[in-house]
Amino acid sequence: MDARALWILKPGQARIGTETLPEPGPEEVRVRARFGALSRGTEALVFRGKVPRSQHQAMRAPFQAGVFPGPVKYGYINVGTVEAGPEALLGRDVFCLFPHQTRYVVPAAAVTPLPEGLPPERAVLAANMETALNVVWDSAARPGDRIAVVGAGIVGCLIARLAGGIPGCTVTLVDTDPGRAAIAAALGVGFAAPPDAPGDQDLVIHASGSPKGAATALGLAGVEATVVEASWYGDTPVLLPLGEAFHSRRLTLRSSQVGMVATAQRPRWDHARRMAKALELLLDPALDVLFSGDCAFDELPEVLARLAADPAGALCQRIRYPED
Repeated sequence: MDARALWILKPGQARIGTETLPEPGPEEVRVRARFGALSRGTEALVFRGKVPRSQHQAMRAPFQAGVFPGPVKYGYINVGTVEAGPEALLGRDVFCLFPHQTRYVVPAAAVTPLPEGLPPERAVLAANMETALNVVWDSAARPGDRIAVVGAGIVGCLIARLAGGIPGCTVTLVDTDPGRAAIAAALGVGFAAPPDAPGDQDLVIHASGSPKGAATALGLAGVEATVVEASWYGDTPVLLPLGEAFHSRRLTLRSSQVGMVATAQRPRWDHARRMAKALELLLDPALDVLFSGDCAFDELPEVLARLAADPAGALCQRIRYPED
């Protein structure tokens, strides 16, 4: 059986190619893709060839083919239906950390069945939700905290939604786009532009992917507060204002990324448990506000190029696969 997949041939150039799938073995499944999504920040860096050489191995996606900067088949958001495999999974909708491909064969343990009631269209947020969950773990947010989340992209919005569910917490989503105010309201959190954001925060989480956003995050932190850096900049150098009040306020700057789970959770939260919890958290219908548009699978090369060149205003770009 043939399948079609998106390949980045070299920085700035992508195409859809065809490949032949192997027959699934006794502990494998064949999945027909239904929905996917572009991870706007990371995939734009990959498309532009901005993955540092030192991070080529660390940045490999679970089922990546090829190497950076290209040709490479990259991606990790795929929701589909099991067509062949163990009887318990046949016909089930599942999530898999697989690149953008119409059909694929993977070990049965690599797919996570969607919980009852979760629309497959929303399940494409699972990888981002896993990231957001890990960031909140790393932040050690506590009930009653004043929390600012700088950057109202997909991950920032999911972090804000999770943090807003902690009893007594006051959460403010901070972004330069005033249009994000309506999204913050739908997620049940406050909103502010950077100049108007409240200071003296107990916890600040930065997820804008911009050095200016990181500077804003440092400026909002109160005495002895923690700033969690959840953005990844690829090979772009970042200048931070570590003078001014950084030392007098005794701030803690902590990194977070999903490749390594927060220390306190690491012994117990394996991949299967994390993905199952991420999908469970997506049963929240308020999260449907995070989709900014759909595109057909065949449009991916042009859509990826456009988003990499100008991501302004984009949230989650969902992919719809052909039904055949």
